[in-house]
Amino acid sequence: MRVHIGSDHAGLDTKRFLVAALTDRGHEVRDHGPHEYDALDDYPPFCLATGAGVVADPGSLGVVLGGSGNGEQIAANKVDGVRAALVWSEEIARLAREHNDANVISVGARMHPESDVLAFIEAFLATPFSGDERHIRRIGQLAEYERTGEVPTTA
Repeated sequence: MRVHIGSDHAGLDTKRFLVAALTDRGHEVRDHGPHEYDALDDYPPFCLATGAGVVADPGSLGVVLGGSGNGEQIAANKVDGVRAALVWSEEIARLAREHNDANVISVGARMHPESDVLAFIEAFLATPFSGDERHIRRIGQLAEYERTGEVPTTA
């Protein structure tokens, strides 16, 4: 599987670890930076590029990393077509795929050991979207809101 990945300075070491680990596991990794440490770098360019990479590459998934993962998730979600979820456990990673058809996950590199982050990502990559009608309906409501700006009516 192709995996797009980006971070900021707080996630750089974890990103390097993940690029190597995912490549060793047979994934094709596209690294959207940063490529060197800069304590003053900003996460939006790297996370936006990662999200754009996923959207432009059907069938791929993405990972964004930062200190907490919060800002990185917000940035990735600004890309039309990205559904990014903040992940803090393997269960949440699976649910992000199964229920939300998330195509990007965000993880706080300062919040978890590298081995846990890798486990979250492996769970995410291995889990398909369930395709359940209720999940399709909900995702469709969100897409319609993004398109029209009109809040969906309740049933």
